[in-house]
Amino acid sequence: MTRTARPERHTWLLPSHLVEAAGTEPPGPHGRPRRTVRDWIVDTTLFLLAAFVGLLAAETSVKYSSEPVALTDQILGGLACCALWLRRRWPAGLAVTLSAVSVVAPTASGAVLASLFSVGVRRPFREVAWIGALAAGASVVQVFVRPDPTVNVVVAIGLGIVLILLVTAWGMLVRSRRQLVEALRDRALRAEAEAELRFEQAQRLAREAIAREMHDVLAHRLTLLSVHAGALEFRPDAPPEQVARAAGVIRDSAHEALQDLREIIGVLRAPGEEAADRPQPTLATLDALVEEVREAGMRVVLDTTVTDPGSVPASTGRTVYRIAQEALTNARKHAPGAEVTVTLRGRPGEGLTVEVRNPAPTGPVPEVPGSGQGLIGLTERATLAGGRLDHGPAPDGGFALRAWLPWPA
Repeated sequence: MTRTARPERHTWLLPSHLVEAAGTEPPGPHGRPRRTVRDWIVDTTLFLLAAFVGLLAAETSVKYSSEPVALTDQILGGLACCALWLRRRWPAGLAVTLSAVSVVAPTASGAVLASLFSVGVRRPFREVAWIGALAAGASVVQVFVRPDPTVNVVVAIGLGIVLILLVTAWGMLVRSRRQLVEALRDRALRAEAEAELRFEQAQRLAREAIAREMHDVLAHRLTLLSVHAGALEFRPDAPPEQVARAAGVIRDSAHEALQDLREIIGVLRAPGEEAADRPQPTLATLDALVEEVREAGMRVVLDTTVTDPGSVPASTGRTVYRIAQEALTNARKHAPGAEVTVTLRGRPGEGLTVEVRNPAPTGPVPEVPGSGQGLIGLTERATLAGGRLDHGPAPDGGFALRAWLPWPA
């Protein structure tokens, strides 16, 4: 499952920086983020405020300066205000340039404050600190280069430094809030991705559990069907009693397979539907399994020291049943006609051991497709139950499977 970016509502209320980080809008020309409606409002407001401050300074310059100086001051102030439209692209360079211009042009003071705000929003603290110090120094020099006769020198210096500190602090506050929003969004995206991953893992585990259960249950039934159908095919002249017996086993096995399949499919039903109420196999039903395969013509010896199968935990007993069922199915497929021994040992506190052995087959055995998948499933089943399972060729040429499962005291 792949998560795709979803368009957010009201993106016009967000700054372009956050919209670009969210990936909800395509970038503008040259890969730069497009201005949102909010950006245009903010940029226009800052331009008007800088122009208003410049007009106030220009009025004072006209009163107390010569005409050429006042005209030059007004031109530089106008250019400084227009340069504010570049503050998003070059915030640091613009702030340094305007600070230098403000030394001889008081009409650029408003533009300097706006550029310092942009620096506080977009640049790290170290860069903000030295640019702010440069702007404060330029403000002090301006008091002596272009003094205002109506304002005390100390007051002018203090007012300039205070305004620079306030504007810079405001920009840094906006930057910290944006970083907090980005951190919260990243955390939400990670939480969503982790939730999707957990959902996918739960789905995969559920599929594996259903596939394992279907293999363990249906392989046994279908093997019985195959054996008896093959007997009818190769012994068309068998006595009517044997034909009827084989047909009865085929019918019963098909019915049992259908019941098992209905039971497994019930897991996938909707919560409002009724699930199959057929009981799950336990260790107490192991005798019935052995009798079933004996009736199918297989020689099986059951050797057990567990006198009270009902005392074994249901999950452990069900795992033992599935292990024995799969082992008997494999023996029937790979060693037809051989005698199989099922040994069961254990007691509370020491665990439960089940071992299934069969000698080497007496004749050629046809290759069975898909062999080995059941053993993989049994190993996983035993591991999930807290036990272990080993299997492999026996010294006499046969095959042995041994599993140990916990049995709490």
